[in-house]
Amino acid sequence: MGTLFYNGKIYTMANEGEYIEAVYVENGHIIKTGKEIHLSDTFSEHITKRIDLNGNVMYPGFVDSHLHLIGHGEKLIKLDLSELTSAEEMEHALREKADTLPSDEWLIGEGWNENNFIDRKIFHRQELDEISGGRPVLLSRVCRHAFLANTQALELAGITKETIDPPGGIIVRDKDGEATGLLHDSAAELVKKVVPEGSQNYLNQALKTSIKHLLSLGLTGGHSEDLSYYGYVERPLSAYRSVIDGEEIKFRAHLLVHHEAFEDFKNVKKEYELPFVEYGALKIFADGAFGGRTAWLSHPYNDAPETSGVSIHGDYELAKLVQKARDHHMNVAVHTIGDMALKQTIEAIKHKPAKEGRDRLIHVGLVDDELIADMKQLPAILDIQPGFVASDFPWLIERLGTERIPNAFPFRRLLDEGLICAGGSDAPIEPVNPLLGIFAAVTRRKPGETHEGYVPEQKLTMFEAISLYTIGSASAIMQEHVKGMIKEGYLADFTVLDRDLFSISEDEILESKVMFTIVDGDIVYENTGENDKS
Repeated sequence: MGTLFYNGKIYTMANEGEYIEAVYVENGHIIKTGKEIHLSDTFSEHITKRIDLNGNVMYPGFVDSHLHLIGHGEKLIKLDLSELTSAEEMEHALREKADTLPSDEWLIGEGWNENNFIDRKIFHRQELDEISGGRPVLLSRVCRHAFLANTQALELAGITKETIDPPGGIIVRDKDGEATGLLHDSAAELVKKVVPEGSQNYLNQALKTSIKHLLSLGLTGGHSEDLSYYGYVERPLSAYRSVIDGEEIKFRAHLLVHHEAFEDFKNVKKEYELPFVEYGALKIFADGAFGGRTAWLSHPYNDAPETSGVSIHGDYELAKLVQKARDHHMNVAVHTIGDMALKQTIEAIKHKPAKEGRDRLIHVGLVDDELIADMKQLPAILDIQPGFVASDFPWLIERLGTERIPNAFPFRRLLDEGLICAGGSDAPIEPVNPLLGIFAAVTRRKPGETHEGYVPEQKLTMFEAISLYTIGSASAIMQEHVKGMIKEGYLADFTVLDRDLFSISEDEILESKVMFTIVDGDIVYENTGENDKS
């Protein structure tokens, strides 16, 4: 009937430094916490299973507040370009992959990042023509706000010299007006629409691969947005129904609903009321990303003064989307990286404030005093990605200049101002490992670097960093009363590591191993000595 977890150091995360000896669980909920001997005596007739933690350290289950579950699985099973450090390596990887494909199959790659290349090279469509051997090519940048397509792909999409830029997108052109193959934001949708859809089995495989990987990294749940990228909305929903069955796989998925998928989703939602899957806010993009210079700034980019980024929606259109959410008793979750995008979003929310729940401001990459003051007046949470600090600096200094950098990803200040923050990875754009996010939050540097950190005054404490992935993620969805702490009445979701994050050096954080991942009171991952730490 019940399970006793004992013989470990169990941090409740209710208060800093607070830990207990044992937890008694029934039917997926925490019934009682305290000393092992007391719980053993009190529930002696109900305990049917005892889980020895073997001296390891238990935390509330880590939850990633922002990722793309199916996309992360695709990255694991498709061509991953994110770790390549030169244009030569990228060319070699593309040629190698092309050689394995049938002559008419698309060459699809994920995660290229020219900022990792010494020469910052971005491939031209004609170079991709030669590399691909005549196949159509579509390569997503690490930020997923820029894409590379070759000539065949552009022709299939009907993109010519006369094609105008779609709203919220840019077709990059040469001096003669011809497309170079580089597509920003919504311009890439023209090509994506002609890429053949993967099979349902492919989506199922991608989701299952993703979740198993996340469980191995100690993640008990994740807030994802997948419903608008794979054809009709029932295709990704069917994958969730197939994969998270509550038996072989338990994982708590909270799904945002992209506004373009909303009408279709609304029509089929009742058919997809699934265990361990819930549906959340209306997802909207207000701008792009710093990497491709499409984040919408109030002043031009330091290293490209001819542009201030891309606005995805006009003020009226954004206001209509917020109103649509309110009409359906929904919150909004808005991607806002640049300060101008954040300002536009705040204004739209202020005119149509949420009557229930909390809106979600995602990324919040650049702020100022006025924006912080405005955010404090909203029923909103900030969905932040500490890993961006590790990946985006120091090239972000080139983009923004030294004057604006102190206001980029200022996590310490956001918390000090009393704003609620949740922690996510934005996988597959960044590595999904929550320990990397915790490391980045407390050090503000890349693994292996030894300096004091990028804008070091914005570092978080270990308690604050872990809280982003526990009570922070719970607060994002108004579930801080049942998730995010080890406390009576809360869900029995736990992450067990081999060491105490509160008593080790910063550099040891990433050496920690996940020993158990527990969802709904059941062990869903156990370290057998071959733990995947990627």
